Amino acid sequence: MPLRARRRRHAALTAALALATAALLSAAPPASAADTWTEVGSDRADPLTESQGLTSVEVPAGSPNRYTGIGTIPVSVSSRGWNHVGDPDASYNGYYVEPYQADSGTAKMYRVQAPGGGWSEYVHTLSPGEALNNSWDAISPDGQWMLSGEYGTMTRFLVFPTPGVNASTAPSANLPQVATVNLDHAVRDVQGCDFSGPTTVLCSSDDPAGTLFGITKPLLQVDLSAAPNGTSDVSGHVTALRQLPLRSGCSGTFEAEGIDYDRRDGTLRVIVVSPGFCVLTDSKTYRFHKS
Repeated sequence: MPLRARRRRHAALTAALALATAALLSAAPPASAADTWTEVGSDRADPLTESQGLTSVEVPAGSPNRYTGIGTIPVSVSSRGWNHVGDPDASYNGYYVEPYQADSGTAKMYRVQAPGGGWSEYVHTLSPGEALNNSWDAISPDGQWMLSGEYGTMTRFLVFPTPGVNASTAPSANLPQVATVNLDHAVRDVQGCDFSGPTTVLCSSDDPAGTLFGITKPLLQVDLSAAPNGTSDVSGHVTALRQLPLRSGCSGTFEAEGIDYDRRDGTLRVIVVSPGFCVLTDSKTYRFHKS
């Protein structure tokens, strides 16, 4: 075969191979690091004591899950204006942290129970532009850093030293914001988050509109560019994994609440409060396993 003909044939084969490869790539599903969570069961959530948040507690061994709701706020706390409690978290060495907010003011509060049982309070004075609400906290696996979030449509999470755990904190001193998680996609009405690994955070969103991810009330995964270290900002890649269960004997607006990941058995739990009268009868804590 003449050289010119061989060159033409080679060019044609190369073009055909490129087209075939492009077709295969376009037909293949996009690769994703996001996990798939399958519902495996549910438990009734009491509207007074289990309607805001929850966390699994590893210390002392055998401790039950802890829940928050309007009925868990001590009178000594609510009488000073801290009348809303959000989704709590616990460090792996047994420090339990509840986030509180007031109806007005320039601060938010984190109430901490040490492994020995004693309570202390850490107050954070709002940074410029920071929202007053205090919906949740999530403690990093190393225990030293705590993420916390603002309600509404946001593109960031706040990073604090974990009160009571990080040696730089003291009840008598302002709890400072030390860094930010900058999200690559806006999130709306996040009600709870929990670390499932050093750089993976799972969040429950009460988003009622569904315009950000195409679904309402999504379960979100945030993949961090690095583990929080308290000295520099990190970025977070946001993925909507699925819609949270919305089942009830009543019709109306559900409310997605707190979330917890228990590393001991890999169970993810999310509270969903039912609409109307059914808030009393069939609000649920749903359980999921990764599949």
